[in-house]
Amino acid sequence: MFKGFASDNNSGVHPSILRAMEDANHGHVVGYGNDPFTAKAIDIFKEKFGAATEVFFVFNGTGANVLSLSTLTQSFNSVICAETAHIQEDECGAPEKFTGCKLIPVEPVNGKVTSEAVLPHLKGFDFEHHSQPKVISISQVTEMGTVYSPGEIKTLADLAHKHQMYLHMDGARISNAAIALDMDFREFTVDCGVDVLSFGGTKNGMMMGEAVLFFNPDLTKQTKYLRKQSMQLYSKMRYVGAQFIVYLENDLWKETASHSNKMAKLLEAEVAKIPQIKITQPVSANGVFAIVPKEIIEPLRERFFFYTWDEINSEVRWMTSFDTTEDEIYAFVELIKELLN
Repeated sequence: MFKGFASDNNSGVHPSILRAMEDANHGHVVGYGNDPFTAKAIDIFKEKFGAATEVFFVFNGTGANVLSLSTLTQSFNSVICAETAHIQEDECGAPEKFTGCKLIPVEPVNGKVTSEAVLPHLKGFDFEHHSQPKVISISQVTEMGTVYSPGEIKTLADLAHKHQMYLHMDGARISNAAIALDMDFREFTVDCGVDVLSFGGTKNGMMMGEAVLFFNPDLTKQTKYLRKQSMQLYSKMRYVGAQFIVYLENDLWKETASHSNKMAKLLEAEVAKIPQIKITQPVSANGVFAIVPKEIIEPLRERFFFYTWDEINSEVRWMTSFDTTEDEIYAFVELIKELLN
């Protein structure tokens, strides 16, 4: 099967992750997270984010976001997010179904939620005819491949806390953001006032399993019940824990995210040399957004599959992965040139 640039979800599993799961596959351990692998993984998260961090493993990114928001809200609340946010566009209404909350999408700037966009929706507090704003949710990396700076995150956290609200971060590509910022995870999460983080690894070399991190333990008194009700409590959790151990302990995350970011920058540099291609977003992590001549899209993705982001404007999205090679980048660019000529 040939590789493409559709999604980092389409990549395989890093060999070290597979070995870790195989190493965990011996004997019996207690299920549902009461095993030494899960315990060790939680300890590593606490080392990286702070001793007060509460960690809940789930199956996937949608489950992580739903558990985060379910814990923070009641059904009469609302969640403010970018209109491009994964919880708004790509989770089939799961956040609304499981929380009962109203999602309020706002127009982003380069994929980012801004305080200016949020402020008009901070109204109706203590008014029973109005949904009660409770969460601002942001994605890091954003759906447009851009990255929030620590200052931007802190501004939104301060705004949320001023109104007794919470800041949730969808960190499906948080490792790519950490590399782009050249920071430890904690520096742009806990230290900036993020309350809850959906920590993803599947897009960066893991097989499955995400983590929900709460930085205020008082928030989590009901979370274990919500996880069970939302069908996100994995019985053989040791296999999730084992993945996170090898992912975090020796900085495998850094190796894989660095590579995928580097491949995106190479792709950006090469397609920027082609006059007919217009890059539309800053390339901060592992995504390249570009407007390309419509007539080459179909023949191009017959060889290297990718998605069209905006049909009207002929804007496409190219995602690189931990296993993308330089040769694949150069072959892709050469094919673009051939089709254009």
